[in-house]
Amino acid sequence: MGTMRLEDIDLIDGKNFVAGVPYEWFRQLRQEAPVYWHPDPTAPRGGFWTVTAYDDCVHVNRDWEHFSSYRGSALFNDMEGDALAQQQMMMLNMDPTMHTRYRRLVNKGFTPKLVRDLEQQIIGYADGIIDAVCERGTADFVEEISAELPLLVIAELLGVPQEDRRKVFEWSNRMIGSADPEYQVEGADPSEAAMAVFSYAEELAAERRLAPRQDLVSVLIEAEVEGEKLDQLELDLFFMLLIVAGNETTRNLMSGAMTAFFDHPDQWELLRRDRSLLSSAVEEMLRYVTPVMHFRRTATMDLELGGQTIEEGDKVVFWHISANRDEKVFTDPDTFDITRTPNNHIAFGGGGPHFCLGANLARMEIMVMFDRLLERIPDIRLDGEVQRLQSNFINGTKHIPVAFAPSDPIGGTPLPARAS
Repeated sequence: MGTMRLEDIDLIDGKNFVAGVPYEWFRQLRQEAPVYWHPDPTAPRGGFWTVTAYDDCVHVNRDWEHFSSYRGSALFNDMEGDALAQQQMMMLNMDPTMHTRYRRLVNKGFTPKLVRDLEQQIIGYADGIIDAVCERGTADFVEEISAELPLLVIAELLGVPQEDRRKVFEWSNRMIGSADPEYQVEGADPSEAAMAVFSYAEELAAERRLAPRQDLVSVLIEAEVEGEKLDQLELDLFFMLLIVAGNETTRNLMSGAMTAFFDHPDQWELLRRDRSLLSSAVEEMLRYVTPVMHFRRTATMDLELGGQTIEEGDKVVFWHISANRDEKVFTDPDTFDITRTPNNHIAFGGGGPHFCLGANLARMEIMVMFDRLLERIPDIRLDGEVQRLQSNFINGTKHIPVAFAPSDPIGGTPLPARAS
């Protein structure tokens, strides 16, 4: 890609992310225009501010009073009317104080103790996933390995019966990959998938009202915000947020990390020989891959950022994927180094009220999955071409063909049957 005129940079079209994340463009923006007015005929005022430097991204993320998630949602595409109103009921798109109330409520389902209690189950699932492919000696790493674990775990947490989790996976793909031709169903609208998720959440909630269990849906039914219980739409939206956020992100992190190890076999070897590096390796995977590439805010008043004057109502998009490669913060930022320290990446957001709710759960899943892979199929190698997702939002991978020496299953948790 190389250096080009700033006006030729296009961060809107997902096709520009298929060959790889355009890191050179981000580097050029950080150097020449860290707060840059990116033209976009469909946006308010004909463009949006694109924020690429680490400190500025952290600032926008934390300063919710001036950069609102609620006014135009936290998502890139501009919405209005009913579509926006519905988004505004989702925690991701709220500002404090409303956000704080919801956050407190759903925190009950993500306590460190709850995550620790899940560890043995997660190990069982990871072994079951490897059991399903180990005798064959080949697999699609995305579909058969990295996509499986987060789905099993989020289904477990929410209380989705395992036989239904395939449907949930399909809906989630359709909603998030809606810009990618592979995940588009002929003539279908991503909002149809959302409706399917809603009606599913409603059935599940109805069952839990009759017979509560130790799961998140039961917690959410019982929970009260300021003395009021969540209504059905709020519950549906929570369910949808958790399915997408708990599924796509971790899958794409593990897929991107596996690809990074294929590109840096010395790092795989280092980790195989010294498993005590796992925890710092996970942080480097998060920095290097950064599965959620940006979030959006809307300015609540006229203000200055990075020497630019931002007007009230302007759309502001801040790029975690660029911040995590900022030369001012990370030495050799394009190097994948599992021993990197310090590593203050912002893959989970740069602190502040929207810090990722599932961060500890995600870390646990990644750590367990890579530990089991290193243990059981250490000779895993790339066996074909990596196919990436067409999206400017999720740093995603659709297919990674892999091969390894066949081995015997060891009796992990058996996987539910695939939907035919």
